Amino acid sequence: MVEDANAALVARDLGHLIHPLQHRASHASALVWTRGEGHCLYDANGDRYIDGMAGLWNVTAGHGRRELVDAATKQLSELAYVSGYTGSTNLRAIELAERLAAMVYPDINRFFFTSGGGEASDSSFKMARYYWKLKGKPDKTKVISREWAYHGVTMAAMSATGMPPFWRHFEPRVPGFLHIPSPYPYRYQAPAGVSQGVAAADELEKAILREGPETVSMFIAEPVQGAGGVIVPQDDYFPRIREICDKYDVLLVSDEVITGFGRTGTMFGMQHWGVEPDMMQFAKAVTSGYIPFGGIGISDDIAAVLDADEEAWMHAYTYSGHPVGCAVALAMMDIVENEDFPGQAATKGRRLLDGLRESLGDHPHVGDVRGLGLMCAVELIKDKASQTDFDASEKAAARVLGEARKRGLFTRARGDVLCLAPPIVTPEGEIDRIVEILTDSVKAVHGS
Repeated sequence: MVEDANAALVARDLGHLIHPLQHRASHASALVWTRGEGHCLYDANGDRYIDGMAGLWNVTAGHGRRELVDAATKQLSELAYVSGYTGSTNLRAIELAERLAAMVYPDINRFFFTSGGGEASDSSFKMARYYWKLKGKPDKTKVISREWAYHGVTMAAMSATGMPPFWRHFEPRVPGFLHIPSPYPYRYQAPAGVSQGVAAADELEKAILREGPETVSMFIAEPVQGAGGVIVPQDDYFPRIREICDKYDVLLVSDEVITGFGRTGTMFGMQHWGVEPDMMQFAKAVTSGYIPFGGIGISDDIAAVLDADEEAWMHAYTYSGHPVGCAVALAMMDIVENEDFPGQAATKGRRLLDGLRESLGDHPHVGDVRGLGLMCAVELIKDKASQTDFDASEKAAARVLGEARKRGLFTRARGDVLCLAPPIVTPEGEIDRIVEILTDSVKAVHGS
């Protein structure tokens, strides 16, 4: 009887829904979520699970936050929608832009709002092309990204995403997008005598010179590569990246969709290394996932070029500056600041990372345990000494996820990298429980 609730609903689901990353066989044992509370989710059978990925990295404030619900409800009753096109605006959009200007990087004070991260990526690409055309450099159109990058899955955003499984069914990609190696400390091989971070950053210079600096518009990077497996760069990586971008007149775009609003232990990711981007993009935690919302922020220099143009910037979304999204984002900014999300993420993230390293760091099939703030990863490996990976048919991580689910933890993996990014409000005792569950799950599958 207990099993039938989920099963019956999944049968209905399979009859009519197409899911992101649709795969019928994988979905046959899906959980049907009916309720969220704090850091936990409840399925149709009434079973409770720790939300190990905060939805998809986004529900940082946890489930069921009355402040966010009330903000949406109030705004819906006052003004549910109005166009954000030039000639029309709304109070919440103005207030949110002002609020963000006081929170983000000092030189970024103007914002364009979207419905999410993929739209934000496309907006960055178009803003960069527009900027260089007005600067008299119309050939600067190429976008350089990185292997293991995730920037969304619209056709242009997918072309920037550096994960080939997202391309396979949709080739050819949009021309003008290329990828350099990730700094990936566990995997990147630096030449002798050069620090790993500088060598990885120098891959950008090589690519710019190979393509021609006059053709390269922007370099886009997540401060910590999230969906690619929580890849934390070396401390000297982004300072060197900033130098290269300045040298060759290339815009540096920070994709803060996952790392923004406290997740890494600072308000925004690049702050760890004292680097300021020319543009930034955000989504996810800006509303804690309660309503689809995102955007980009641009430097004062880019804004000045935009303002001086006598023609319109012909880029538009129906839901740009949506008043309800802006209202929820404003309420979320109160939570982020009043509850010190960066401080919470730093403290709880250290607890999670230290716990995982202590319990799994010496395991023969754990190659790396890494993280920054409250985002961590455990990379499974067949042979530690040779860094030999498991064959995909062995489902090394998928079987661990199954064991974790049995024990009340729901999370995700990238290949054989187990990823964790629970809500920032997760109690410290439950952080310890995540460590315990994942440790027991790894040992259940791969031995102790």
